[in-house]
Amino acid sequence: MVTNNFKTSYLERSLKISKSQQKEYTMSESLQIYVKDKLPSGLDMENILDRVSSLVPSHLMSEVDSIFIGMFDEFEEMDTNAMFKDGAIYVTNDQDNEEDLVDDIIHEFAHSLENSHGFMIYGDGKLEQEFLTKRERLYEVLKSEGLTPDPNLFLNPDYTKELDMYLYEEVGYDKLNFIVASYGLFTSAYSATALREYYANGFEYFFLDDRKYLKEINPVLYTKIEELYEI
Repeated sequence: MVTNNFKTSYLERSLKISKSQQKEYTMSESLQIYVKDKLPSGLDMENILDRVSSLVPSHLMSEVDSIFIGMFDEFEEMDTNAMFKDGAIYVTNDQDNEEDLVDDIIHEFAHSLENSHGFMIYGDGKLEQEFLTKRERLYEVLKSEGLTPDPNLFLNPDYTKELDMYLYEEVGYDKLNFIVASYGLFTSAYSATALREYYANGFEYFFLDDRKYLKEINPVLYTKIEELYEI
């Protein structure tokens, strides 16, 4: 004779197994999520998607129709772990925890809006001006620390491998994070690498961290994201 307790326990285990093997999810009728490669143990995809959808309003997801999670050749070619391309977000499954995956997805939602709302974000030049002013201040701080940065690298708002490697190898992200926080320059070290990352990291910070602090240190960036939020 099978007891009710045994039945309940068996059903619970079966449900957990079924969920752990699930490959496809939905966030809305128009947004599908596909897990190509297995997530690390302890990461619950439904929890992750619930958190993202509770934080980011649906109109800021409108440019994305699919999210693919796994390992892709482009990651190695482009030296990245996430990207937005042709209406889809691609994110690595190699994540430390659920919050890391949430961060990456929200960051790529920011990039998805650059085509449709690029004029609003960048058109008046104010965001670029704020970014380059902070870059100039960072350059001066690094010089005062006894480093010898190339000033030309800090004048280009676009991403360059040279600047990224200088900040990563010569300065070090731990030290850089300390500097940008101490001087109220950027929300993270990576924000300093390019104007587009300045915007996307600010977008991420707006939904995941302290909006008041973002407004205090990056007022133009805060205003741009608030305008997107209120469309």
